[in-house]
Amino acid sequence: MNGTNKKKIVNDPVHGFISISHPLIFDLIEHPFFQRLRNIKQLGLSYLVYPGATHSRFQHAIGAMHLVDLAIETLRSKGNHISEAEAEAAAVAILLHDIGHGPFSHALEHVIANGISHEHLSRCFLQQLNNEFNGRLSLAIDIFEDHYPRHFLHQLISGQLDMDRMDYLKRDSFYTGVSEGIIGTERIIKMLNVVNDSLVVESKGIYSIEKFLIARRLMYWQVYLHKTVVAAEQTLIKLLERAKELLRIKENLFCGDSLMYLLSNRLSPQDFMPAGTGIPFPLMQFASIDDADIMVAAKQWAAHPDKVLATLAQMVVLRRLPSVELKSSAFDGVYVNNLTRHFKDVFPELANSFEYFVFTDSISINAYQPGEESIKILFNNGQLLDIADASDMLNAKALSNETKKFFLCYPKQLRGI
Repeated sequence: MNGTNKKKIVNDPVHGFISISHPLIFDLIEHPFFQRLRNIKQLGLSYLVYPGATHSRFQHAIGAMHLVDLAIETLRSKGNHISEAEAEAAAVAILLHDIGHGPFSHALEHVIANGISHEHLSRCFLQQLNNEFNGRLSLAIDIFEDHYPRHFLHQLISGQLDMDRMDYLKRDSFYTGVSEGIIGTERIIKMLNVVNDSLVVESKGIYSIEKFLIARRLMYWQVYLHKTVVAAEQTLIKLLERAKELLRIKENLFCGDSLMYLLSNRLSPQDFMPAGTGIPFPLMQFASIDDADIMVAAKQWAAHPDKVLATLAQMVVLRRLPSVELKSSAFDGVYVNNLTRHFKDVFPELANSFEYFVFTDSISINAYQPGEESIKILFNNGQLLDIADASDMLNAKALSNETKKFFLCYPKQLRGI
């Protein structure tokens, strides 16, 4: 690698030309752990609703890194000293912030690794990479974990106005074609400053922040929590849950060795954490799977003798998705019981496993959380105000309230009972 030119330019459809200016960044991008993100869709199964939404975690991570570079350049131009080591570490932290995502991103997060979050797995990958790179990621890990004294660097990586959100809103809007998600990324970054070791937004950027908060809320309900997307992802989750149940009773299933290992074993968060020089076996297996492993398995399972597994697999592979209803209150138990009874009549061969096909749960968001880590607006007189107080729009306060919706999924054949 010594003779390799590590100063590269990436042509990104969202941000234009992105420079890879740190040699360490180049080496991390080349690493198999990061290359795996090319094959993990940023928006899970959203492409079943928005056909263009096939972009990857790889693209998002590169874009977020670019925005951190721009933010640091802006902050430096306003007299904030940021060393080259800090700039490199912040870029590394944002580049690897999503490296713990599994196949189809959030959709299978709590199925494949037994409820172990992608944040924990990201920490495991960061630690493993730090071991492999002889401690060169230590500062990036400190910033990622908010253990570094300069808190504003962590806020660039993880906060209510972080570069992760800046990239995914703009990128997801671009690829889905949902124009409500378009935000003024460049303007917001140009308005950033640091006061008392915290990121603030100069008052000239207040309308861009309002647009950002509204865009985030709209993107959640139109894309991320679109009812058909919810139905598709819940079906995929149920498919993996059924596969795990069959493996527990020693049923023969076709899938890759790494996926088989993860579905067959009950692993703890500690099992993935590097303890010595070598990579933990569970982490190595997790690093070996991506979206393709799931879809190849699903295609095989569509012809499996187990009717529950086969039906769920066909629903995913052939896009025979369930109907889904959304409400602001919990569904009436009598209504759900009637659906269940009707399901057993229509699908007698699946009657003993009705919970895979008729089920209810809830989803919720709040686009903005006021409090200690709130978005602060800096006025010319030095006054700092929370965006919810500084905004002359009622929306800012409304956006801080959690919105919860309940969903009910059931086969389309049960409509109109």
